[in-house]
Amino acid sequence: MPPGEGAAPALTRHGHRIGGVSVPSSAGGHFEDLDPDTDRPFALAARGTAADVDAAVQAAQAAFPAFSRTPVNFREGVLSRAAAILERDIESLAALMITEIGSPIGKARHEVQRAADVFRAAAGATRHLSGKTLPSDVPGKMNLTFRVPLGVVASITPFNVPLGKGARLSAIPLAFGNTVVMLPSEESPLMALRLAEVYEEAGLPPGCFNVVTGFGHEIGDALTGHPLVRSISFTGSTRVGTHIRELAARSGKKLTLELGGKSPLVVLDDADLSRAVQAAVQGSFGNQGQICMASSRIYVQRGVAAEFLARFAAAASALGMGDLRDPATMIGPIINARQRARIKAHIDDAVAQGATVVSGGRWIGHRCQPTVLTGVTRGMLCHAEETFGPVTSVYVVDSLDEALQAANDSRYGLSSAIFTADLGHAMRFAREVSAGMVHVNGATAQAEPHVPFGGVGDSGTGREGPEYDMEAMTEWKWVSIQL
Repeated sequence: MPPGEGAAPALTRHGHRIGGVSVPSSAGGHFEDLDPDTDRPFALAARGTAADVDAAVQAAQAAFPAFSRTPVNFREGVLSRAAAILERDIESLAALMITEIGSPIGKARHEVQRAADVFRAAAGATRHLSGKTLPSDVPGKMNLTFRVPLGVVASITPFNVPLGKGARLSAIPLAFGNTVVMLPSEESPLMALRLAEVYEEAGLPPGCFNVVTGFGHEIGDALTGHPLVRSISFTGSTRVGTHIRELAARSGKKLTLELGGKSPLVVLDDADLSRAVQAAVQGSFGNQGQICMASSRIYVQRGVAAEFLARFAAAASALGMGDLRDPATMIGPIINARQRARIKAHIDDAVAQGATVVSGGRWIGHRCQPTVLTGVTRGMLCHAEETFGPVTSVYVVDSLDEALQAANDSRYGLSSAIFTADLGHAMRFAREVSAGMVHVNGATAQAEPHVPFGGVGDSGTGREGPEYDMEAMTEWKWVSIQL
């Protein structure tokens, strides 16, 4: 074969983004960014070090004083322009998401639009930093309170919604006048670097948003433990979140954690089954189940259980698994070999202990067929642990009481949903289910930019959203004036 014929194209190399410029790793290292559909590398990203993290934090700290004093309309304008850039570049951003994380085109386009919505919500939040005037015991004295930005915010983002979470964990801190250092998942470094380009084009000053790429287990503590970092916003596993919580407690940093989930979906006898099946499909298999809000536990009242299961299994079996650029494709590849092994272990363990695979359970390359299990019992891996793949378990219950008891039998408490025509049952479920989010006659997997997004228990600490992030991204200042 002549030299170069049939050879793979040279991989593009990408540095960190620090202070508005591309910066190589201080150790000279790179790591491969893989296409999960083939596990072939398509780019090289700088392998960050503690020194790189320090450089990024120092750049953010240097930019903070001037940025914190920018007028509201400046930050509002930057964020509004960033939203418009995302919408302008929706196809190129979606294409990158397809290659980098194996996202089907429908999910990718939806994520870009939702990220634009986050930018607009953050732009609006710039005008809602309010305080109070308070009475005093001292004659002629006036008490004022107002919120001020903290300084440098560490944002650590996951691979599954890299742009959506990247926007949420950066736009809101910036809206309040903070600066940001982002550590993206090693599975999606290019999306974070592309976000940096969006900010720069929108007019954000250098140093206000910085990206260090690399491996969390190597440099995560250097970022979250840095003395100049004042607040931490993390989305990822409960194990890592618990570690970050301990670090933050020792150093007195504020934090917001959005962690794992094992979200229950309840279907009562009086439910609209067509809508319930559609929600179950969306909640269980959207983004091939790689979502923290996935409907991984479905409790169906006995009167409709057989019909629901038959319709749900048929719908799951019909989901498209073709070209990721085809809008009919819903199921893409699982992100990496480690996660594929986890999903296989959960399915194999359930079957070995007596569970039944009603549909799916097989693999096509790196893609797992949408899998519906019955007969899952306590002690099976998939009963209580988060699978983070297109696998769900269907259980039969006799009453709302039984459904609530089962739904609350979990250390997680992120999202939940119920399908019923009875408003009393719906409101009882909303009050009594142990979850930070409850959806009536809707899927467990929902998000909007302005709502309090987050969970309880091992699903996290705090809430994301402009109004709710304010506590984690600002601090109160009291000013007294003696007249």
